[in-house]
Amino acid sequence: MHIRQIALCARELEPVVKDIGAVLAVDVSFSDPGVKEFGLHNVVMPIGGQFLEVVSPTREGTTAGRYLDKRGGDGGYMVILQTRDLDADRARLSTLGVRTVWSISLADIASVHLHPRDVGGAIVSLDQPLPAESWRWGGPDWQRRARTERVNAIRGVTIEAGDPRALAARWAEVLGLPAARAAPGGFELALEPGAIHFVQAGARGDGIAEVELAATDAAAVLADAERRGLPTDAQSVMLCGVRFRLV
Repeated sequence: MHIRQIALCARELEPVVKDIGAVLAVDVSFSDPGVKEFGLHNVVMPIGGQFLEVVSPTREGTTAGRYLDKRGGDGGYMVILQTRDLDADRARLSTLGVRTVWSISLADIASVHLHPRDVGGAIVSLDQPLPAESWRWGGPDWQRRARTERVNAIRGVTIEAGDPRALAARWAEVLGLPAARAAPGGFELALEPGAIHFVQAGARGDGIAEVELAATDAAAVLADAERRGLPTDAQSVMLCGVRFRLV
């Protein structure tokens, strides 16, 4: 199981997409008409073989809109994990009483979105693409649009929680992973590859706080971020209310 896509949520789609594209040097590969079902519009941008998505509400009363209100602005929204055996995952989720809020089974991918109240911290989706290297949600020609001159992989995601130990334990149980281990600042679940980190929540409450990117040209990322007036430090840039840490 590993991170295949991270979704961010923004009040205004276009400005966030422009910032991400300019700073990370990534291109849009797809705008999925299917997200209209959820009252959203979106874009998806490949980073190597993984993806960043930005969603934005198009009407009142959406889950995404409520999330924006709760978190006080733009932020991380969903962690999409690729799994090898979704049928086994479904059986485990049923045993645990974890509800699903959406599911689909197509010839090239099957997906389940888990009820956020049964997991915590973020919306979680488990997806099994066929073949494993494919990714319907990236669009029909995402491989041609994948760029890696500044960043080339998503290494991890950090979730803020009121009780990081308890949330890490819950994610391990839900995902069928080994128990979380202590890590600097909190707890960590190991993926294959990558990791999910759990740290103490700040003023914004539970949610995605950081995405860790493998950088091929961190200096260029930070220079363009500063030119655009985005918050930066020696190793990270803030985009859509989320810290993107370059490693």
